Amino acid sequence: MKLAVLASVVAGASAFTSTTPAFSRQGTALNAGPIKPKLQFVPCISKDELPGPGKATSGVAGVLAICIAVDEKGSVFALGDKCPPINQPLSFGKVADGCIQDPVLGTKFNLKTGAVAEGDWCTSPIGKIVGGLFEPAGVPTYSCKTKGSVVEVQVDVNYKAAFESQYWSGILDAQGKSNGKYY
Repeated sequence: MKLAVLASVVAGASAFTSTTPAFSRQGTALNAGPIKPKLQFVPCISKDELPGPGKATSGVAGVLAICIAVDEKGSVFALGDKCPPINQPLSFGKVADGCIQDPVLGTKFNLKTGAVAEGDWCTSPIGKIVGGLFEPAGVPTYSCKTKGSVVEVQVDVNYKAAFESQYWSGILDAQGKSNGKYY
């Protein structure tokens, strides 16, 4: 009887103890820690592809979709090419008055900050329906410069690796091999 009481006390007490093991594997990739950002200017589009004043085009810098916009004065700006809230391309928009306007929902984004212009969140008829479901959100902006015959955009070249590091890739990876490749 005393043994049964002692066993139940031990079992009850063990429910409140730590479940982390007293040892850990220090050398595995799972414990490598976060991947640090590394900002670097990378080619995005050629100078020949630059749009005229008041227009925008799309490009890829690193692995990111980038909208290259040119204002009325000829200044070049780089923004993320995914418009919130439904991620259509911003590069189809019109550039005017220091903003670029989403062609579908009507939202205007400031070229310098990427923030939504005051009172200009989802102003088109369809935008009023869809935009009411979401909080206003801006788009990321990036530094850009022309170097030689290309327009370069400063992006985090470790972005993809940092994003993918949050997902496990091992023996039972759904893609097949443990390195993510197919057999």
